[in-house]
Amino acid sequence: MVIQLQHVYKQFHQKEVIHDVSLTVNEGEIFGMLGPSGAGKTTIVKMIAGIDMATTGEIYVLGERMPNLQTMARIGFMAQSDALYGELTAHENLDFFASIYGLKGKKKKQRIEDVLQLVHLTNDRNKAVHQYSGGMKRRLSLAAALLHEPEVLILDEPTVGIDPLLRQAIWEELERIRQQGTTIVVTTHVMDEAEKCMRLAMIRNGRLIAVGSPDELKKQTNALTLEQAFLQFGGMQA
Repeated sequence: MVIQLQHVYKQFHQKEVIHDVSLTVNEGEIFGMLGPSGAGKTTIVKMIAGIDMATTGEIYVLGERMPNLQTMARIGFMAQSDALYGELTAHENLDFFASIYGLKGKKKKQRIEDVLQLVHLTNDRNKAVHQYSGGMKRRLSLAAALLHEPEVLILDEPTVGIDPLLRQAIWEELERIRQQGTTIVVTTHVMDEAEKCMRLAMIRNGRLIAVGSPDELKKQTNALTLEQAFLQFGGMQA
């Protein structure tokens, strides 16, 4: 397994936001975290990425207990809020992030070209990011997360504000990346995106209410849709 959470709790200002979450993510799978806004998905993936620390419990990524600086360098993380420099162009942003990741010379140049092409921003590469639409910023953030070809890719609501056609293209690319061996964790509250995941963790009120493939989760609850399954599991935990 690539990711392992063991009895993870998280408190903010004495308030418990994550309660006893244990799960594993296998190598080369697209693992989804499904739940409404405020369920705790972002908090969990930030702890996996090493950006935040669990109050109690243990998190391991690629065999190392997190947070670990060397391991963090092997992770690509795309946050919900775009961490981009508005006064710089898309190309300048990617050049800056590539340098942070230690990419140099021809390798850096090629990776920038590859990710710009992937997210359909080649023609807008020299436009200042403050002129970008929200969807274009999301695409550039995804490109930045993919620059260093990470072993683990964590995407927090990656397709918010992106049109359906490009959303489909991005999911096709995620599948291609997965087939090359990258392990991907995606948070979402969109049911059709959750269906594309190999396995899902359903999160509600900071608690893990179910884990399994979309088909397994529907079968366990005799539900026709993931939405119905989520409501069923949520009721069981209430």
